Amino acid sequence: MTSASRIQNVFVLCTGRCGSVTFAKAVGHINNFTVGHESRARLMGADRAHYPLRHIEVDNRLAWFLGYLEERYGNDAFYVHLKRDRDAVAQSFNRRWHMRSSIMRAYCEAICMTSPKDPLEACYGYIDAVTSNIDAFLKDKTHVMPFEMEQHARDFPEFLQLIGAEGNLQAATALWEKKHNASIE
Repeated sequence: MTSASRIQNVFVLCTGRCGSVTFAKAVGHINNFTVGHESRARLMGADRAHYPLRHIEVDNRLAWFLGYLEERYGNDAFYVHLKRDRDAVAQSFNRRWHMRSSIMRAYCEAICMTSPKDPLEACYGYIDAVTSNIDAFLKDKTHVMPFEMEQHARDFPEFLQLIGAEGNLQAATALWEKKHNASIE
């Protein structure tokens, strides 16, 4: 593992609906990195993966831009694979079909070019595709941390230590006790 002082960029990769907003809010209390959540979401091409040094980016759509991350950062960044219980993620996505800019709608209609017969099954397919993309990207990376949302009390302090985080770490840790960007139940 690279020493924490040498970590220049951190990328939190995930499917979405897994605590990414909470993660971004929590790391916002770190003062030795800048932080963004989908901060370059409106950019296309290689510009999507051009972040400042000492930056933590949390963006589920980076799973579709992994080639650009490889070209720009390769093994020189620290990668977090943020996960949540697969069934909970699928149920959360399934409650969001009504949204005009739903990633599930885009995945099914634009990428898979189909209308799902079983929307929940389509959610599982999306989760598996994104997770597979992330796993393939991370397989040869040295600086990787799997992070389970349900185990945030264990994983978040370890993450803070691994990157050499400075700032109000107590406030950062406390943010995990509140849901952010929760789907309508």
